[in-house]
Amino acid sequence: GTRRQPDPPLLGSVISHGKNPPSPSCSARVLQGSPGRQHGGTALPGTCQPPRAGRGSWAKKWIFLLSVVGFAVDLGNVWRFPYICYQNGGGAFLIPYTLMAVFGGVPLFYMELALGQFHRTGAIPIWRRICPIFKGIGFAICIIGLYVSFYYNTIIAWALYYFYSSFSGTLPWQGAHPGPSHGDALGVLTTPAVGQRGKVLEIQKSGGLYDVGGIRWQLLLCLFLIFTIVYFSLWKGVKTSGKVVWVTATLPYLVLLILLVRGATLPGAWRGVLFYLRPDWGKLLSTAVWVDAAAQIFFSLGPGFGVLLALASYNHFHNNCYRDALVTSAVNCLTSFLSGFVIFTVLGYMAEMRDVEVEDVARDKGPSLLFITYPEAIANMMGSTFFAVIFFLMMITLGLDSTFGGLEAVITAVMDEYPQVLAKRRELFVLGLITVCFLGSLSTLTYGGAYVVKLLEEFGAGCSILAVVLLETIAVSWFYGESLSLLQSTWKPAGTARVLGLTHPRGCFFWLLQFIVISSLLEQPPLVLFGYQYPVWSTSVGHLVGASSFVCIPVYMVYKLVWTPGSLKQVRATSAWPWGQDAVP
Repeated sequence: GTRRQPDPPLLGSVISHGKNPPSPSCSARVLQGSPGRQHGGTALPGTCQPPRAGRGSWAKKWIFLLSVVGFAVDLGNVWRFPYICYQNGGGAFLIPYTLMAVFGGVPLFYMELALGQFHRTGAIPIWRRICPIFKGIGFAICIIGLYVSFYYNTIIAWALYYFYSSFSGTLPWQGAHPGPSHGDALGVLTTPAVGQRGKVLEIQKSGGLYDVGGIRWQLLLCLFLIFTIVYFSLWKGVKTSGKVVWVTATLPYLVLLILLVRGATLPGAWRGVLFYLRPDWGKLLSTAVWVDAAAQIFFSLGPGFGVLLALASYNHFHNNCYRDALVTSAVNCLTSFLSGFVIFTVLGYMAEMRDVEVEDVARDKGPSLLFITYPEAIANMMGSTFFAVIFFLMMITLGLDSTFGGLEAVITAVMDEYPQVLAKRRELFVLGLITVCFLGSLSTLTYGGAYVVKLLEEFGAGCSILAVVLLETIAVSWFYGESLSLLQSTWKPAGTARVLGLTHPRGCFFWLLQFIVISSLLEQPPLVLFGYQYPVWSTSVGHLVGASSFVCIPVYMVYKLVWTPGSLKQVRATSAWPWGQDAVP
C-alpha cells in the first residue's frame, strides 16, 4: 500500500528542555524510537548529522550574541530608521513597526537561527536537507552577498577617510562662509552640503555614470585597509572573528550614548525630538506606511542573507536559539529607536541655528545623512574634532560587524558545500574571496563612485533578497515543515510554534511579504542622487544585476529536474522532499 509520508526530523530538539534530548549523532535512534518515524531501520536523509571535522564552534555564548547583534545593527539602523519613522507618522509609525516585528521579522529571524543551528551547515548545502530543488536559493544568497560587499565596504572606506580627515584643527568640510551665530560656544554654520561633497568626496569632478572619472588613491588605500582588517578577522573562522566583535559590537553603543548626551544639550534639540516622535495618526490608514514598516524591520533584522544560518551553525546543538532570537531582535529594534534620538537632536539644533523648520534640514536620507548632514552639524559644535572622530569610528565599527557577517555567510556556504576541497584551505579561500570583493569595488572608488554605490544599493539586494526570503518561507513551511504540523507538536517553549506559524503560506506575514515584493517591482521611482537623474539604461543594468542572483533559483530547479535520473515520481521525491522517494504518497 501507499506509505505514509514520514514526519520531518525533530527540529524541535534544538531547544527542547526535556530529558536526554537527541544529539547530532543519534538521528537513527530518534527516528526509530518515535511512532511514524521509522524508515526501514535506517536514519532518514536530512536528519541531524555530525558537523564536518574541524568546523569550529563559538567559544562562548556571548560571542555568538555579539556577532548576531553586530550583523543586525548596522549603518542602516542609523541612517534608514530615523528617516522612515518621521516620514511615516513619527511616533505613530512605532505601532506598525512593532506589529511587523512581532508577526513577521522575529519569526523569520528565529526560523533561520533554528535551521542553521539544527543542520549546522551553510546556506547552500542546507537545502539538501530541507528541499533539494530549492538549492538555488543558497547560490542566490552568495551572489547577493558579493554585490553587497562591492558597495558596502566602500561606504566603510568613506568613513575611514572621514575619520582620518577629522584629525585636524579645522574639519575639512567646515565651510568658510559663516552663518548666523548664537555664541562662541556654538560656532558658526557651515556651507551647504554641496561644499562638503566637493571638499571630501570630490564628486563634482564626475559628470555622472557616463564620466565617473579615475580612481582616488586615498579611497583605494582606505578600502585596502578595510579589507585587510576583514581578512585577518575571518581567516581562522569564528576563533578570530569572535575576538574582534568584543570591540566592534560594543563600541558603537558607547559612542551613541556620548552623542545622545551631547545632542540633548544642544539648543533646539527638543525641536528635533518633537519632529521625530510627533504622531500623525492619519498615516496609519495608508498602506504604504505598513509596507515601509515591514520592509524596515525586514532589512534591519537581516533574514535572507544567509548570515543567521551561518552564525547559528557554529552553535552548540542544544543552545536555546529561541531566547537568542528574542534578545537580539529586541536589541536591534531598540538601537534603531535610540539612533533616531541621536540624529534628530542634532537636526533640531541645525534648524535652530538656521532659523528654519526641522523638515528643511532633514531631507537627506541614506549615506547622505551620515556623510553630509550630520558631519555638517558636528562642525558647528564645540569640540568638533573629538565628536567627528568618535562618530566616524562608530560608523567604521558598525560597518565592519555587518561585513564580517555577510562574508562569513558566503565563506560558510561555499566551504560546507565543497568540504573535500576547501576544508583545509580556509585561509586561501578567504584571501581569494576578499580579492574578488576588492576588485569588484574598484568602480565605487572613482570620483563618481557614489553614483555606482547608489545603483548597487538599490538593485544589488533590493527586490532579489525579498523574493529569496519569500521562496525560502515557502520551501521551509510548505515542503520541509508539511504545514508546520511538526512544529506545532515538537517546538518548545510553549507558543514557539504559533510564532513560527506566522511565516507559513497561510500566515499573515507571508501574504504581506508577497505584497511588498510586488509593490517594490511596480512602484520604482526614478533614481536621483545629488540632483543627478540616472539615465534609463542604468535602470536596465540595475534590473540585470538583481536578476543575475535570483535567476540561480529557476536555473537550478530546471537542472535538478532534467539531470536527476528516474521517473517523474522519483525525481519529484528526491527533489522536493529530503527524505527520499518513499516519502511520496
